[in-house]
Amino acid sequence: MLKENNTKRHFYTEEVILILLLVLSLVGIGITEYSLVDGYGYWMSMVFVFALLAITIAWLQSKHHIIDFKKILYEQSLHWFISLLFMEGVFSLQKTEHLTQETAGLVIMMILAQSTILDGLRVGWRFGLVGIFLGISAIIAANTDHFFWIEMIIALLIVAVTIIIEVWQRKKARKTQV
Repeated sequence: MLKENNTKRHFYTEEVILILLLVLSLVGIGITEYSLVDGYGYWMSMVFVFALLAITIAWLQSKHHIIDFKKILYEQSLHWFISLLFMEGVFSLQKTEHLTQETAGLVIMMILAQSTILDGLRVGWRFGLVGIFLGISAIIAANTDHFFWIEMIIALLIVAVTIIIEVWQRKKARKTQV
């Protein structure tokens, strides 16, 4: 029973983080829709938020497995620091006028998407799903004028699908235990 409560708590924490990341992504998408220049700054700052939440998930997972948290912290810090370096590279390209501010914002969003997807391989599929959402959002933003509502619907579908998957997995696990 204690293990089931820990699993439930772990699921709820990851689900809350998924929803938080999607909400923050939607805020960024809304900002980007009205000003790609402001979106650029927003996505740069989100690297730190995404990194902190990824480290939080990894820390929670290390409590349930024999994984050295120092190693996790080192890998996570390195992963997100490198992502930030690449984003700064995009900023440098924008400053030297190789990219417009609008294009730089979308490229930074794609780098954040890729970093989130890759970190999802380490911390869990929900985190990777947020990265996929960001990548799709950047592509839609580049090709559609008013994209916020499209992204809102996609985000709600992602939350619904993750809840359905979790409920299905729990039912399946209960059947195997009986």
